[in-house]
Amino acid sequence: MPSKDKLAAENGEEIAARQQYAALCYRQDKKTKSVEVLLITSRDTGRWVTPKGWPMANKAPHQVAEQEAFEEAGIKGKIADAPLGSFSYLKRLDDGRSIPCEVALYPLSVRKMKTKFPESSERERHWTSLELAAEMVEEPGLKTLLLDFAAKFAN
Repeated sequence: MPSKDKLAAENGEEIAARQQYAALCYRQDKKTKSVEVLLITSRDTGRWVTPKGWPMANKAPHQVAEQEAFEEAGIKGKIADAPLGSFSYLKRLDDGRSIPCEVALYPLSVRKMKTKFPESSERERHWTSLELAAEMVEEPGLKTLLLDFAAKFAN
């Protein structure tokens, strides 16, 4: 079994996981208190994902997640300094290979949603409940984080 800092690639080879940082963009209705999250389509397969990206020089992990939320989804808001948790997945590269990635997920309370943003022509955006979002995403660890986040608002 692979260690925590290593994951099995598609061919079964154990290699170090690459780190990514993601934003869980959410909004809460002031009257009903219901919470929705924003999912976007990935550029390669069109599956539903959260905005995420690679580490950036001179940026803290939560700042990377915040920047990716704007570049990939046109979202501006207040991001938490600490992640909700992390999940792993296999990222498919342009050459067809897959590499393991470990993703730290930071909650971002949405204040503005721009219509024009760097990747607007490459992605679709969809607001949905946390429970439905958990059904829409493929990564088991992300499903768990979404349901755990939903439980925080259930009380």
